[in-house]
Amino acid sequence: MELHKGSLYWPTTYKAPHRNKPAKIADCYDAVIVGGGMSGALTALSLLDRGYQIAILDKRRFASGSTSANTGLLQYSNDIMLHELIEQIGEKDAVNFYRSCKISVEKIKEVADRLPVDPHFIFRDSIYYASDGQDAERLEREYRTLVKYDFPCIFWDRETLLNKAGIDRPCAIVTHRDAEVNPYIFVNGIFNLAEAMGAHLFEYTEMVDVNDAGDKLTILTSSGDMMTKNIIFTTGYETLPIGKRIGADMNRSYVIVTEPLKELPAWYNDALIWETKRPYLYMRTTADRRIIIGGLDEDKGKMEITDRWIKMRGNELRNSFKNLFPDLELEVDYAYCATFGESIDNLPFIGEHPNRKKHYYLLGYGGNGTVYSMLGAEMLADKLCEIENPASHIVQLTRMTETGKKKMIL
Repeated sequence: MELHKGSLYWPTTYKAPHRNKPAKIADCYDAVIVGGGMSGALTALSLLDRGYQIAILDKRRFASGSTSANTGLLQYSNDIMLHELIEQIGEKDAVNFYRSCKISVEKIKEVADRLPVDPHFIFRDSIYYASDGQDAERLEREYRTLVKYDFPCIFWDRETLLNKAGIDRPCAIVTHRDAEVNPYIFVNGIFNLAEAMGAHLFEYTEMVDVNDAGDKLTILTSSGDMMTKNIIFTTGYETLPIGKRIGADMNRSYVIVTEPLKELPAWYNDALIWETKRPYLYMRTTADRRIIIGGLDEDKGKMEITDRWIKMRGNELRNSFKNLFPDLELEVDYAYCATFGESIDNLPFIGEHPNRKKHYYLLGYGGNGTVYSMLGAEMLADKLCEIENPASHIVQLTRMTETGKKKMIL
């Protein structure tokens, strides 16, 4: 499956090392992770920290799939507002899930501090503005809900939003302790660290099949057979090697990255910015004074588009930005389209397959995918260590939907 098309920015910021495949495959791994992107990297590190012997494999080069198209916005808020999530799954679980996301942002910082490279992790505020008057009341309700449960945020009316950030919209919530990161350097840095900790890394290695053999699994790959006690699928938006998706849609989004500006725009604290309407416009700055702008989501996952189409959609993104910041002139340096997944209930899928023991999945579908990757990495490490994670039931593979109980993986 083609996960992105166009010119990508992040791979130009770091030269990934050439990784030789291990000379010898272990007799039996504690876990084999299928997928060398954000979720695979964080899961690998979580397991290594707990003393597990692991292997990670990907049919491509590590970090070359969705990770290289990730825009690197890290937020504890989700595509579904907290007050709406409370209505969907109940107060206790919804608040627990939001708190788990907030903790995950802090844990990503802890990982970044351990890496042998600088992934440009910076704590930022997020400006979440009402796109129009109809969304203002909804945003005010969300603010009251966040405050009720002690999430760090403030509310801006129209005048404050304009004076502080130069955005002329009805109102905004400003959340604190969100962050930005260079996802490409971050994931490559984790794999550099993982290799030093003894992990076996297999790039350009495709998983063909898995056979159960008592308490062990035999994984058939293009690099030879591997024995493992557990297998973990962290394949992101890629077609699943085994089974199929139920309860999620594959869509595509567009991103532009500007040429470096002499000075960054004077919006509030270089905050992350996003809006209430769907699909939403979102943006951030970079370490080399660029602006990343994304949006224009389409309910099509395939990359059956031309470079001309990407350029046209890129110009639409630039015009949307100009509508928000009319005095700022931008030149587009990179433009691309990327596949992303969305679950029906706006939550990721993390846990053990209900019918295949020792088969685990971390599928961070949604606009908060990197945070979900961190959340899921800790959950799966807990699961393998037989530690009860208080949020694991919220994101399990089998859960209730509007149409009844459905299994995500078959």
